[in-house]
Amino acid sequence: MYPVSEKFRKAIQDSTRSFYFEGCITTKSGVRYPFRNDDIVKGSGYITNQCCGSNEIEIGAVYAAEMGITLYSEIDRHTLEGAVITISFFLDTGGGIYEEVPMGIFEISEADRTINCLAIKAYDYMLRFDADFKNIVSSGTAYELLVLACEKCKVELAHTEEEIKKWGNGSIMLGIYTENDIETWRDVIFYVAQVLGRFATINRAGQLELRKYGNEPVADIPSRQRFSSSFSDFVTRYTAISSTNVRTQTAEYTALEEDNGLTMNLGVNPLLQFGLAETRKKLLSNILNDISVINYVPFDSSTIGNPAFDLGDIITFSGGHADGEQITCITKYEFKVNGKHTLKCVGKNPRLAGAKSKNDKNITGLLNSVEAGRIAVHTFMNASPYTVGMQDTEVASIEFASNEDTDAQFHASILMDVSADRVEKKGNAKRVDEETGEEEEFDVSITDDGQAAVTVTYIINDNVLTTYIPVETMHSGRHILNLYYPLSGLDANAYNTFRVRIRISGGSAFIDRGQAIATISGQGLSSNNVWDGRLEFTESEFHIIPAAGSMSIRRMSASAAVHKEAPRPAGIHESFMPASLASYGIMGMKETAQVNPVVVTEIIETADRDEMDFDRYFVKTDAVFELNTEYDFVNREQPVDAGRMTKLDINTGQFARIDRLEVSKNG
Repeated sequence: MYPVSEKFRKAIQDSTRSFYFEGCITTKSGVRYPFRNDDIVKGSGYITNQCCGSNEIEIGAVYAAEMGITLYSEIDRHTLEGAVITISFFLDTGGGIYEEVPMGIFEISEADRTINCLAIKAYDYMLRFDADFKNIVSSGTAYELLVLACEKCKVELAHTEEEIKKWGNGSIMLGIYTENDIETWRDVIFYVAQVLGRFATINRAGQLELRKYGNEPVADIPSRQRFSSSFSDFVTRYTAISSTNVRTQTAEYTALEEDNGLTMNLGVNPLLQFGLAETRKKLLSNILNDISVINYVPFDSSTIGNPAFDLGDIITFSGGHADGEQITCITKYEFKVNGKHTLKCVGKNPRLAGAKSKNDKNITGLLNSVEAGRIAVHTFMNASPYTVGMQDTEVASIEFASNEDTDAQFHASILMDVSADRVEKKGNAKRVDEETGEEEEFDVSITDDGQAAVTVTYIINDNVLTTYIPVETMHSGRHILNLYYPLSGLDANAYNTFRVRIRISGGSAFIDRGQAIATISGQGLSSNNVWDGRLEFTESEFHIIPAAGSMSIRRMSASAAVHKEAPRPAGIHESFMPASLASYGIMGMKETAQVNPVVVTEIIETADRDEMDFDRYFVKTDAVFELNTEYDFVNREQPVDAGRMTKLDINTGQFARIDRLEVSKNG
């Protein structure tokens, strides 16, 4: 509910009220056209919005609010392209003091003119998120994905990072499954909101806001404020949730201890595909905790109206045939300017939908998308910078599955900034005395740039390839290291890992973020990169721990035995025997592990030209990005003592080559 004063709450409940509307149209160029209540054609203004479909309560909804209004106005409709319209409700709260309630910000999409009137249809900023997604991100927290969507679509986010992290699943790293149906940023917001157990809407300030269903009423609507109303004889409530797992092609089902209500089916959510089964169960449990508060009576009512009501508000009805003890939720509304306010809550009957809900346990997912004859390409780009020295540093790692006996190829291009060690070069030199002609020999020593030796090691499925080890020598500077290796004889139905490690002697090298690009391509490779929950850590350097004094070393012996042991899903436990170091201090040690998101290459198309900075004088963007090859120069009249003179200035310094000059006379 929009925050209003206590005086407003009291005045809106009175049998009589004094109010008016006023708004403003602002064009793209900044021209403002304010309008008042008298400018609105009677019965023409409305605002509609919803957070669910027409049958049942949903999470993840991304509906856009619609506004329509007809004004007595002489505004040229052709100037309203990209214009914004706002409207506010003003209520007399006593003593002639009017309190404002803004109704939202809308972008005009249609403007039709009659002789005296201008009919406008507009939508809120949710439509901006219909921009193409283009797979520019593959992972991130809920806040990071929402911020990226808002930045790309130029909409402000209503929440802070600290606020979202406190929500269920708000602090968990989410990965976008490779095979998905995401086409626009609006789809991304839908799936993120679903994981957070909320629905998305644009608030009255034009910000993207995610709201949670609650159970605390914000207002009561008595019978004297209702023109008509109908209430269901059941209560909608959810006690289970299911989500389709693409890899296993089954539905993962999570329920409360007492599972006697509806099951909310999330379908195939690309953000709920990665991680261990326990991780996905935790994600679903957090969502279930958010929707388990739903205990609403579906209704449909036409009221005298309260412009402060928002989607998701919990209200009660009293008087008449309403049950004043039951709560309900506003899932859809239609607000008429100077007219009625229609409110609605949708929902299913748990008694009728129970059998169908239990069948959701066995929902099958998508079919395997791998085609035997299709060439699959697995890509890698380093998400963090590397500093390469004498120790082996892993600069690329690609995991892939082969569905048949096949061959593949590995290619990589790595941009390196090499710093070779300085070397001292010695030699003999002669000096001749110009006067005496005598020669004198002496030793000469200079310091010059040396050569760093770059050694590459390939590892496939933890087996180091010792028969082929490329070595490249480089001076200081920026270099491109191109790598290739054929992967022959890949077995069918096998999961493979290919790694590249680099070490440098006689210097060091720096590889910046996104400068190591690698691919593995071939037929019969799976494109489903499902994380199996395995984490790998590599210790590249050990530091010596100094010990004061002297310490004797005792001889130690150990024996190894092999036996079968059943896996324990609870975790991994390892015991260490205590080591006694009398009178010796142990320095503190700290180890950190960092998981970086995968960097994905973005494809730039001509449709992106309005989002890019470049000199349009030299670049044409009609069909493709290409340099302009034809330029027109116009002469300018210059002052002269007698007669008339024109001068044609052509700046040829900005062109590499001029093939032809044409001089034409126009007019």
